[in-house]
Amino acid sequence: MAKTKTTADTTAYASRLKAECNGKVAAEIKKEFNLNDMQVPKLEKIVVSIGLGKDKDNKRMFEIAKNTLTKVTGQQPVETIAKKSIASFKLREGNRIGLKVTLRDERMFDFMDRMVNLVIPRLRDFHGVSATSFDAQGNYSLGLKEQSVFHELTFDEISTPHGLEVTFVTTSSNTEHSKALLAKLGMPFEKEESK
Repeated sequence: MAKTKTTADTTAYASRLKAECNGKVAAEIKKEFNLNDMQVPKLEKIVVSIGLGKDKDNKRMFEIAKNTLTKVTGQQPVETIAKKSIASFKLREGNRIGLKVTLRDERMFDFMDRMVNLVIPRLRDFHGVSATSFDAQGNYSLGLKEQSVFHELTFDEISTPHGLEVTFVTTSSNTEHSKALLAKLGMPFEKEESK
């Protein structure tokens, strides 16, 4: 019988990944870009969200999305609410439009490890994640078309497919520095073709 990973094992591994990020990875980035200690980018938080779109009023879809986020992150999601009304989308201010979870510290590093080592390699026809999905603040967003790539979910839980978005929030506003940090933590960026 295969040994399952206990919470203690997960915490120990997440702590090791955190120590590596703050030690070896930080030192490599500091040397590579000639930065001081305050300029070295760090992974601040990971936000996992599901926008319900046209299914925003479907209670069953809401429960499926809530179950997905709870199982995948190990944390209870919070509802996201519309800030203003948009008539063309049949959206009123105050409507719930999705769910999100914010991961920090140990859970963040555990999720990062599972994401780069288990989830991303399971994507169909995978050639690397896009290197252009950074925003002006140096944060990286990754969209997944369906939740079936997460091994925590059972067959019944993936029978109604839906997408989700993962945002890696860093302390650096420099895209190059943020990309170097994520690459050193295992993010498989697609290789740029030489012209």
